[in-house]
Amino acid sequence: IDSHAMMKKSLLILLFVLQSLCVIGQMKSLPIGDFYKDRLIGNRSTQRYSGAYFFPAHETEYPLHSVIRDSSKQYYDFTEILFKKHVIEKTGKNFSIGISPILNMALGKDLSDTSARRLFQNTRGIYIEGEILKNFSFTTSFQENQARFSGYQTSYYQSLGELYPNQSAGTYSSQNAVIPGASRTKPFKTDGFDYAFATGHFTYRVTKWLQVMAGNTQSFIGAGYRSLFFSDNSLPAPYYRISITPIKRLQFHYYRSRLLNLMRKPVSTTVEAYYEPKSLSINYLHYQLSKSVSLQLIESIVWSNGDSIQSKRAHPMYYNPIPILSHFVVDKKELNTVTGLQIEIATNNAPMVYAQVAIGNFNAQSLAAQIGCRWVNVLHIPNFMMQYEYNYVSANMYSASNPRLNYTHGNVPMAHSKGNGFHEGIARLSFEWRRFYAESKTVYYSLFDHQTNALLPVNATSDEKAGPLFHQQLELGYRLNRKMNTCFFGSFVFRREMTGEPTSSSIVFVGIRTGLFNQYTDF
Repeated sequence: IDSHAMMKKSLLILLFVLQSLCVIGQMKSLPIGDFYKDRLIGNRSTQRYSGAYFFPAHETEYPLHSVIRDSSKQYYDFTEILFKKHVIEKTGKNFSIGISPILNMALGKDLSDTSARRLFQNTRGIYIEGEILKNFSFTTSFQENQARFSGYQTSYYQSLGELYPNQSAGTYSSQNAVIPGASRTKPFKTDGFDYAFATGHFTYRVTKWLQVMAGNTQSFIGAGYRSLFFSDNSLPAPYYRISITPIKRLQFHYYRSRLLNLMRKPVSTTVEAYYEPKSLSINYLHYQLSKSVSLQLIESIVWSNGDSIQSKRAHPMYYNPIPILSHFVVDKKELNTVTGLQIEIATNNAPMVYAQVAIGNFNAQSLAAQIGCRWVNVLHIPNFMMQYEYNYVSANMYSASNPRLNYTHGNVPMAHSKGNGFHEGIARLSFEWRRFYAESKTVYYSLFDHQTNALLPVNATSDEKAGPLFHQQLELGYRLNRKMNTCFFGSFVFRREMTGEPTSSSIVFVGIRTGLFNQYTDF
């Protein structure tokens, strides 16, 4: 091939890219934590989010930071940064960048634990976001953590640990632990955990109708507190996502990702054996039926990439963009499907109503359903939000006939944090006045045929649980910076499980936290 011809083609492509970069406005992505998502989805009389409910969203979909910005007057550079900005901000003609620390320094105690055991979270990290030439944005973060959790959390995280083969017995043993929404761990001191993880992605808006995103981060589908299709409960995963808007009311999202079972292969030529891979495909069709009603068709499939002995490429239909087709033309041993519909109804000055319904492998015994409502500025009280939600998931909803294809990544459920086999009711209240805030979250489960380890990638069995579980969390705090959601906080959690011998936890925490990401503890 003529090298000069190749160079000319490369230059033409580069010129086209640079020209397209200068066409369209702000592209910064928005954090996925509940503080941001609540205010993004929240119905407002002046302006309403009208995106596809496939998060993270971007400033082009909704100018969230301009809506929630702190408008107070500051007379010192220090307080301007403390209350309003990144620690470092730089803006030029064709770029902008912001850099801030990530902190979660907290101390706590389980009051129901009569020992002297203290709980703590020690997180240090960095968050960087930026834009280049108007049409390209990026976000990256890194966190180093040491923590000691309450008894029920520690037990659950250890149950998700890495699986190592016992070759003589043909079984697997568990080591270390996994923190949902974060990463696998190593031991820290006596009964703590040490873990680190990084996230990052870029977004490039090619034209008004074509957008590309790629990286290694969490995502979330839906308008609810939970998602029955795909949530940020799981670990960050490498992915790419292509979003197409062929007409104004219609969007199509093509998402492909690589997942792992934290299951070491028994044979390896490296110092440390690899984990077993699998793949994820999501075909997501969003249609805006009217100004107030939107509807989505969602197909999410976990694909086989081999077994403990050999790896292979995913089936060619992994790349198929047509929803539902793959389930009927591919051997059921090769895939595990979750398919369903989602709807949102949002009108001005009224509660927003949303729902999801899903079916696993088109099996009538594998069903999940959600219905909920959000009400912002309740009774015209500014910054007062109420949310109520009901979720139902059948006992085998996310399971596959081949457990390697269970709906997990890093041994952690990718949809609801509780996995399978429950009814759930959620009530959330939040109120903010100036920089002070108060939040309440009540979660009530009615478990049936529930197994904690049902979705592990081995044929693991544990005692089935049935009965109620109650979780109540209260938090009071002072929000320093709305851009980074940096808060001083004090929280109290009461949890009581009555699925056998009743167990209770009463946990208090105080600290400072940068709340960009969610970590679900209400399981």
